[in-house]
Amino acid sequence: MFLTVLLGAAALSQTPPSKAPASKAPASKAASRPGAARTSAANPALLKAKAPDVFKAQFNTTKGDFVVEVHRDWAPLGADRFYNMVKSGFFTDIYFFRVVPKFMVQFGIPGNPKVAAAWEKANIKDDPQKESNKRGMITFAMGGPNTRTTQLFINFADNTRLDSLNFPPFGSVVSGMDVVDQIYSGYGEMSVMGGSGPDPGKIESEGNAYLEKNFPKLDKINSAKLLPAEGAAEEKPAAKAPAKK
Repeated sequence: MFLTVLLGAAALSQTPPSKAPASKAPASKAASRPGAARTSAANPALLKAKAPDVFKAQFNTTKGDFVVEVHRDWAPLGADRFYNMVKSGFFTDIYFFRVVPKFMVQFGIPGNPKVAAAWEKANIKDDPQKESNKRGMITFAMGGPNTRTTQLFINFADNTRLDSLNFPPFGSVVSGMDVVDQIYSGYGEMSVMGGSGPDPGKIESEGNAYLEKNFPKLDKINSAKLLPAEGAAEEKPAAKAPAKK
């Protein structure tokens, strides 16, 4: 099950060397598990809504809030997937499991193994590369052509070398990038990349319990929500009708 990780690493190794050792490309990895959770986020086949041309999503994390602004024309399939993930509550209690200073922070593996299993093969096709992986841009991780599922990363720096490998950003952090910069990075690179950090396969098979036991200092996303368009009122739950006596 290391194929997707190795593909991502091999692809990046083809780029010209920089002054500092190149970090390996964000890669998505999956492991087979049966079952599915009883939540809307565990039914990717039903989450097919088309995203608005431009929209914002607010993330509440253990370090504070940040807001992502998405432009659908940058990467339509990626924008649609992200929109449905936020709308369904997918990002509730999800950890930032890979944090590489001066490179990127990666997240998007569900804390519930049944939800992770449901998304394992929910790949979306590649989008054309239109925008660049500059600081603050948000992009889906992948392990080869047409392998994007749920893992994403936010660029800490200008990682334009990823552009030629077809990592198309679909949005950017428009407020709270200082919050993103503070996400805990002390555990280092993932174990499957030779570091001492978390193993993505174990996150998928054991969920948040694995991270909370072995990597208790990791930061996480508490929740994420779609923000109303400018001038529009935020949707509120419908009021209950008075009960008849």
